[in-house]
Amino acid sequence: MASTLFSPIAMRGLTLPNRIVVSPMCQYNSNEGSANDWHLMHLGSLSLGAAGLLMCEMTNVNPQGRITPKCAGLYSDANEAALKRVVDFCRTYGVAKLGVQLAHAGRKSPTTPPAAGGKPLGKEDGGWTPEAPSALPYDTGWPVPHALTKDDIRRLLGEFAAAAQRADRIGFDVIELHGGHGYLLHQFMSPLSNQRTDEYGGSTANRIRFPLEVFSAVREVWPADKPLGMRVSATDWVEGGWTPEETVVLARELKALGCDFMDVSTGGLDPRQKIPLAPGYQVEFGEKVRKETGITTMSVGLITSARQAEEIVAAGRADFVVLGRGMMYDPRWAWHAAEELGAETAYAPKMMACHPKMRPQVFPNRSVGG
Repeated sequence: MASTLFSPIAMRGLTLPNRIVVSPMCQYNSNEGSANDWHLMHLGSLSLGAAGLLMCEMTNVNPQGRITPKCAGLYSDANEAALKRVVDFCRTYGVAKLGVQLAHAGRKSPTTPPAAGGKPLGKEDGGWTPEAPSALPYDTGWPVPHALTKDDIRRLLGEFAAAAQRADRIGFDVIELHGGHGYLLHQFMSPLSNQRTDEYGGSTANRIRFPLEVFSAVREVWPADKPLGMRVSATDWVEGGWTPEETVVLARELKALGCDFMDVSTGGLDPRQKIPLAPGYQVEFGEKVRKETGITTMSVGLITSARQAEEIVAAGRADFVVLGRGMMYDPRWAWHAAEELGAETAYAPKMMACHPKMRPQVFPNRSVGG
């Protein structure tokens, strides 16, 4: 039986050869927001591995939006030029289509990188005053953020749109807006972090207003033939927080605005969260969104094996599977999955020498042309 995981799928003018996505993974290695040789190596290597879509890390629309001073940005000409160098390299040598995740960390900044503890960073150590829907710190000992004014919100809409225009000039195929993991768009959505009393706070309709405005601002400048989606956290895993039912409401509104996919994750907003980690523990949330709205979905979270990924897609629980740590562990995961499932997938030209068809002594059931 043909593999569903390795079947093509189209979104607008883009056709992806399979349903495998490399997740955006923060690298905490940028210089003033700009990519460097690390990203050339990291993304260049992953672009060879035959995932249908390779997503660049959370890339922030202004300097305050970075999680750490070492996070990626797309708010300056220098950022744009540096990232274009990496994307051009991936285009030259790789086979994956390329996407970028645009974001703003909101009150979850500034911090030291995770390897240095991920602790709040004071201004004396290079930090800044974060900006958020309400003046509520992420946790005890974290800085109190500046509550965004209406003028700030208009500025941010322009910054998201400007970053999208830079992404188009660079040549990205896809944009994903980060509306999950406790970052700015998610902070507006959750009543735990949004205590505004204006039209951006209170009811679900008000709390999703800013994320929808961001989506519309980006969709207006992003080419009509290029897909645009959003990552969301379907639940805060905290009583009184954002819910799966509200995620469905958001999905319907986004779909009406021309959203091409929803990447469904969970958590990240509140340190009180209690997440029941298990293989594929988030798939049910994306499945709910897909069944109740019909929007194309991506599922992420402890998806590690080819059979597991095949089952998720073949059963109609998601349209894509998204792997992060699994891809770090095995950058050629898609090649190995194709072999296990009896499917074909692309190899970069300079990597064809290692294709199983070229090594019948190792893979006796494969041969050139067979």
